[in-house]
This record gives sequence, C-alpha cells and structure tokens, in this order.
Amino acid sequence: MRRGQRPTVVGVLGKGLLRLLLAAGVLITLFAGLSACTKRDVTHLAERRPTLALEQFFEGESVAYGIFEDRFGNLRRQFRVNLQGTVTGNRLVLDEQFLYEDGEKAQRVWTIDKLDSGDDGTVRYEGQASDVEGRANGRVSGNGLNWRYDVVLKMDGRELEVHFDDWIYRQSDDVAINRAYVSKFGVEIGSVTIVFLRGKAAAAVAPLNLDQWASQ
Repeated sequence: MRRGQRPTVVGVLGKGLLRLLLAAGVLITLFAGLSACTKRDVTHLAERRPTLALEQFFEGESVAYGIFEDRFGNLRRQFRVNLQGTVTGNRLVLDEQFLYEDGEKAQRVWTIDKLDSGDDGTVRYEGQASDVEGRANGRVSGNGLNWRYDVVLKMDGRELEVHFDDWIYRQSDDVAINRAYVSKFGVEIGSVTIVFLRGKAAAAVAPLNLDQWASQ
C-alpha cells in the first residue's frame, strides 16, 4: 500500500480471514456472545500504577512492535510502527505509519478527544479514523485503557465489519502493552499484541526504518 491510501486492517488480519468467517458462519451465529462475557470492566484497574493518560503518553515520537495471531494462536503477521502525537487542548492527533514484514505499508491517523470523567471515576475518550466505522469509545482507569470500535474491511469485493476490543496497559513511564481482541458476531477470531515505547525506551531505536523489513 502506498502512503496516502486509505489504511486497512486487512493488512493485519490477512485476506484468508474472509474465507474463514464464511466457512464458520453457522458456528459463529450459534455461539454469538460467548466470548464477550469473559472480559472485565476497566474499573478493576483503578489502583494500578503508573496511571495512563493518552494525551501525555502518546505526545511526541514513539515506536511500536506488533504481531497478529489467529484464534488458534498461530502467528500470522508482524509489523512495526512509527507514531507522532500532537496535542492541542483536549485533542490528540496520532499519526501511525506501519511496515509489515512482507513489505506492505499503511497509515492510520487517529483524532482522539478527551471528554469528562464518568460517574465511575474513569476518564472517557472518543476517537475516529478513516477506516473506523462511526466513533471509537474508550475509558481509562488506573494504568489501563479499554478502547472499542468497529472497522469495515473491504476484502475480495465484499465489506465485512469486525469489532476491536483494545486493552492498553501502561507498564512504566515509557512502556505500554496493547492487547486487541478481534471479533465477529461476538466470537473472537484473532488478537493483536503491540508493545509501545516512548521517551528513553524509544530513543535507542526511534525512528524505526520503515523502508524495508530488516533487523533493527
């Protein structure tokens, strides 16, 4: 993908996902909603430290390394990301530049607004990007963010909407880990794991070489 083209999650999930979903459609319908019952609310992280504030953690330059696994735990793709965050008032604009191990490149630009605090003590965020259907909604409590949104994938002339349930956990001042669970009809079909590095943790490697996949 050339820079400037609409980013697509297909690059992460792989084109074989459509065939998998069509073949498993009956089972997915029968077991809809089962996996959604297993995840806890973000408020259980209230006492975890260090606390996470998206606009503070992602301001400036950061980098990330990530993988996608299918629902069986098989590694499907690896990728690297350079991120540039700009904060104006309560708005974070996060420009993500991707390189996948097969040489594909992609870009996503998030516009994320910090809203008011909820009655449960969480800090609410709302965001949008060109490949996100509607708006993403998130809540931060303690060291964690739960970030949920739908993406419409274009695959083989078809459109397929999948749901992302992202959990970001701040591990230290400069390190956060992201686990994103990808589902269709409430059934998990894969997951993405990302490690974000900023500040001193990123200084030794940033910016990542996104011209070609090589040891870095």
